[in-house]
Amino acid sequence: MQLTRLDHLPDGLLDCSARDLHRILPGPTLIHLPGRRTPELFVSVLLHGNEDTGLVAIQQVLKAHAGRELPRAMSLLIGNVSAAREGLRRLDEQPDYNRVWPGTEQHAGTPEHAVMSQVRDIMVERGLFASIDIHNNTGLNPHYTVVNRLDPHTLRLALLLSRTVVWFRGPPGSQTGAFSGICPSVAAECGKPGNPANEAAAARFIEACLHLAEFPAHPVAEQDIDLYHTLALVKVAPNADFGFGDAQASVNFDPQLDHQNFVELDAGASFGQTRLPQPLEAWDDANHDAAAALFDTSDGQIRLRRPAMPAMLTLDARVVRQDCLCYLMERVPFERVQEASSLMQELN
Repeated sequence: MQLTRLDHLPDGLLDCSARDLHRILPGPTLIHLPGRRTPELFVSVLLHGNEDTGLVAIQQVLKAHAGRELPRAMSLLIGNVSAAREGLRRLDEQPDYNRVWPGTEQHAGTPEHAVMSQVRDIMVERGLFASIDIHNNTGLNPHYTVVNRLDPHTLRLALLLSRTVVWFRGPPGSQTGAFSGICPSVAAECGKPGNPANEAAAARFIEACLHLAEFPAHPVAEQDIDLYHTLALVKVAPNADFGFGDAQASVNFDPQLDHQNFVELDAGASFGQTRLPQPLEAWDDANHDAAAALFDTSDGQIRLRRPAMPAMLTLDARVVRQDCLCYLMERVPFERVQEASSLMQELN
């Protein structure tokens, strides 16, 4: 596995579907494009092969600028071309392309880790204005951004997409985490793939990033942001069979479970039924399983023990196995943002 580097757009790229990219690109490809301003904006798309909104959005942006110089120089990474060919998040023999970046422990030493480490080294050497990584969800979710830091520049970048921001500190090896601390870095979650409105929103976000001359010096105001912090990454236990509206399964989730995404749920809210004593795992920031503290299954129902807000709940069983059932979050007091802003000013 090798990284392909180009200083031009290959013929046909702007009209190619994600499934047909393999006809143009041999694998992960980093494309450097000039622009009026430097340093560069770094954009990554298709780290998950079934999430093509980022590709469509970048195609729309580059078509709109055809024959004209970009407002800012941009480097574009097109990620998992082989999984995109099959319309899958990743192939069974592959690691997750958004878990193999510098900082990973699980996938250190893999060819994918070597390639993404090379990408980061190249971009650091070239200089970075900001980094954005564009994704889709498989469940019903609003547009939101994910950040690893609460400094004002990162939050300003995040708010170019949505006022809903998730502060996320794990698992290690994400693209966003790899560039945090180097430049403002966010992941943009743009709803389900195949939706023109989501593609247009992602294109507007890229355009806004390209046109941003500098980050405003003043901090983010409380009325401009809804900030949440992840409590845990929730997975179904490997030995548990599950379904959605399947009474025969040991774990029978509500068939409309994804309607609870970004809904602030009270303690006692149910995710479904189970015949198992504890069918879920809930990994917190310290990589401890907090399932017993977060879920009660004593009456055969899977209930929250405490108030929480789910995100990325999905009804796609393959995605549940390859990634997770959801994240659980809580609202962050605005005082935490103010503390981060003050610390940033002291460091500067």
